[in-house]
Amino acid sequence: MAHPELSIVIPAYNESARIERALDRVLSCVAEQGWDAEVLVVDDGSTDDTAAIVQRWMTKYPRLHLVKNPGNRGKGYSVRNGLLQAAGEIVMFTDADLSAPMEEAERLIAALNDGADVAIGSRWMDRTRQTIHQPLYRQFFGRCFNWVTRTVMGLPFKDTQCGFKAFKRSAAQVIFRLQTIERWGFDPEILFIARKLKYVVREVPVTWGHDERSRMSYLRDGIKMLEDMARIRGNFVAGRYDKAIAAMKDTSSMVTPPVEKVVKVSSVEAR
Repeated sequence: MAHPELSIVIPAYNESARIERALDRVLSCVAEQGWDAEVLVVDDGSTDDTAAIVQRWMTKYPRLHLVKNPGNRGKGYSVRNGLLQAAGEIVMFTDADLSAPMEEAERLIAALNDGADVAIGSRWMDRTRQTIHQPLYRQFFGRCFNWVTRTVMGLPFKDTQCGFKAFKRSAAQVIFRLQTIERWGFDPEILFIARKLKYVVREVPVTWGHDERSRMSYLRDGIKMLEDMARIRGNFVAGRYDKAIAAMKDTSSMVTPPVEKVVKVSSVEAR
């Protein structure tokens, strides 16, 4: 079977209340837009019936797949696991709440077709595109975190945390093999790595509607992300990324499939 042009990865942890709506909207969009696409849901050790729901949908949609993490590893691990197993020439991830409508993927794809290697959705480039605004305290903490990220890590982007990003397959296969952060702080790291490798990263304004059911705690998770940024900076200063890049080149592992204990369940196995 020929590889799809697009792979859409959805990280999911205990998403039984939202995953069917997400699948309906994503798969409907794929059909309406005529995309040659596969969809991969990465189950991050859910304790509810998220995986069972996905497997039920797989009986109707052959290009819908379930990837299972070895336990609860975090959003960063889930995104990496899904994107490294994705077969598309363009690979992207979106949150299960679909705060950015799936149709907005066209904007990311256009940026990649226009020469970018990485396209990241942004909530702050054009605030008129926000359909449901975050509470003021979330806006405040989010902007503060982004300022710290820009200052400490030298990232020029207005929004590093938007869960709507796309990559050319060749870039993703390199960037995500160098990723070390497995939870919420992974976004700044992959952007830091992309810039270090001289990839073209383009920030694209997207329509966005805040979901009140977001599980992220700006206090608890914000502190952890600050720790992650310190770790990323430490990795850079210690030359760990340079050593990893050299090792990848020496072993020709830039295009080798990931070696991880995961299960990619096909629609046949789900019946």
